[in-house]
Amino acid sequence: MKILIIGANGTIGKKLTPQLATQHEIITAGRNSGEVRVDISSEESIKEMFKQVKNVDACICIAASGPLDNFSTLTEKQLLEDFKGKLFGQMNLVLIGQNYLNNNGCFTLTSGIFADIPYKGVTGGAIISGGLHSFVLSASIELPKGLRINVVSPSMVEDSVADFGHLFPELKAVSMNQLADAYEKTINENITGQILRVY
Repeated sequence: MKILIIGANGTIGKKLTPQLATQHEIITAGRNSGEVRVDISSEESIKEMFKQVKNVDACICIAASGPLDNFSTLTEKQLLEDFKGKLFGQMNLVLIGQNYLNNNGCFTLTSGIFADIPYKGVTGGAIISGGLHSFVLSASIELPKGLRINVVSPSMVEDSVADFGHLFPELKAVSMNQLADAYEKTINENITGQILRVY
């Protein structure tokens, strides 16, 4: 398969990309790195990316992250800014990309544990992840051409513990191998509308 990985140079991407490259042709994309440049917060940038890459069978997004927030000072404006990339950006990858992916191709998005487990300081991230879950459920019965869609919902990954572990001391980190296997499952197995919870 020909797989487009957005965010291939990030924490998860550095593990997932070489794992998938053993069996598939990989195209890497990112805002500041990769074979193709894309800013997923921009519809035009997403359109340009899909015009550049041809005959793609799968699109995996592991780019963009939700910042921490303070509930007592949280505003609509801040939430909308947070939603721009990880929520609307990933949805636009599908809404635009459905016109470019090969028949029977697949999309894999990334959400997170806070959709299901509340934690202080991540209200925006929780809304984003919950929204992505609902979007994937709906998109799975709407997509044309036999296209599939799934979302991987990870906890904190072990490679991020040094940087973020102190912020979420009660979260159990998941192994990079376990997480990469979940993404690979969405490519190799004929599943759609699934939320793969890795925690």
